[in-house]
Amino acid sequence: MADNLSLTAEETEKILQFQDLTGIEDISVCRDVLQRHAWDLEVSVQDQLNMREGRPSVFVSSVQTPAVVNDHSAQRMFVTPSRDTNPHSIRGLFKYVVSLVLQLCYSTVTSILQLTFRLFQPDPRRYVTDPVADVLSFIRLYEENYGYDHPVFYQGTYSQALNDAKQELRFLLVYLHCEEHQDTAKFCRHTLPHPEVISYINSNMLFWACSVTTSEGYRVSQALRENGYPFLAIIVLHDGRMTVVGRLEGPVEPDELIVRLQTIVADNEVALIAARAER
Repeated sequence: MADNLSLTAEETEKILQFQDLTGIEDISVCRDVLQRHAWDLEVSVQDQLNMREGRPSVFVSSVQTPAVVNDHSAQRMFVTPSRDTNPHSIRGLFKYVVSLVLQLCYSTVTSILQLTFRLFQPDPRRYVTDPVADVLSFIRLYEENYGYDHPVFYQGTYSQALNDAKQELRFLLVYLHCEEHQDTAKFCRHTLPHPEVISYINSNMLFWACSVTTSEGYRVSQALRENGYPFLAIIVLHDGRMTVVGRLEGPVEPDELIVRLQTIVADNEVALIAARAER
């Protein structure tokens, strides 16, 4: 054990027991979890079981949302146009350009109308009532529509997910769901249920998701400012602040998704190693 000299015999024994009970092989991770829980083995193990089931960590006591840096210029971005548009052909290119112009016009007009409307009738989604209920309701409806094969959904608020990711020094993958979008159904039926996608996400990050039609999803949408769907963002502790380090917009095949996630993780793994060393 690399850090054996800095551990007592009792602490070393607890780390070994924690490894046996959780299956976590990385000794530094085991030590960090135990240290955060004052070397209480039972609480530490329960915390990890909660995380695997998508439940908020027992460690999180604050419900305040940590500040999130969302600087697009510092993010790795992957944007894919809808599959029904093939810009490599002349017809597809024309259709793609027309689609972009129409989207821009539509976005501008709707923004003006929404602003005017909200002067007299504020958007009800702006009023957060029960964020946990919003998330659990989304998970229930998702499973009714698309089945139970998917990465483990975090069963708590966005704030709780951010806090857990920050305390556990893990990547947080955020998925904003837009049921009306043309590419959503295929993404939920083909990409997210893929066994390799499920395995990679469950092994490497927390996965929080919500519908943009709910108050909680709308609030996160306003913070992350997505431009297309399906939308995914990766957030991680970087230089002491939770930071959006990558975003994926548009349809994506399972193998493409894994490669893109791996690329973003590889780009930012050093930040987590540095944060872990500081603790």
